[in-house]
Amino acid sequence: MPPKLISRPLADGTKAPDFTLPDQDGNDVNLYELLKDGPVVVFFYPKAFTQVCTAEACSFRDNFEEFAAAGARIVGISTDGIEKQKAFADRYKLTFPVLSDPEAGTYRLFGLRSSQSVWQMNDRVTFVIDRDGFVRHHSSGLLVSDPHVQESLKVVLSLD
Repeated sequence: MPPKLISRPLADGTKAPDFTLPDQDGNDVNLYELLKDGPVVVFFYPKAFTQVCTAEACSFRDNFEEFAAAGARIVGISTDGIEKQKAFADRYKLTFPVLSDPEAGTYRLFGLRSSQSVWQMNDRVTFVIDRDGFVRHHSSGLLVSDPHVQESLKVVLSLD
């Protein structure tokens, strides 16, 4: 399938599609299994080890305890392979799974742009999904990371 050039992220209030992807250790992670324990913050990032992606992942790591105290889980997704995700998670001591979506199937399920082209980057979009599987909030912004974390935490804290 050709790369998606236009983003149409799932709108707030939309039922999130279920997915299963391997994490940095090769273990399958399923969204709807995670939702059994509470809300999930899913952040899609363009590429491991790039400046903004590293800042974003580290910010989620640094705020991990606040998300956990609110009952939320965090999951990162990029099109990087498992080995690169493992190196990324290890180097930055990430406290949550980073999932590998090399074919960008999950990107497409969430209405996001993905490309292997140097000229076109994958989207950076964060979704807060409530325990019933509905998108409660999404943040977009390719060159910024802080709003994704702060907005997501605010929404998670407001959930029942």
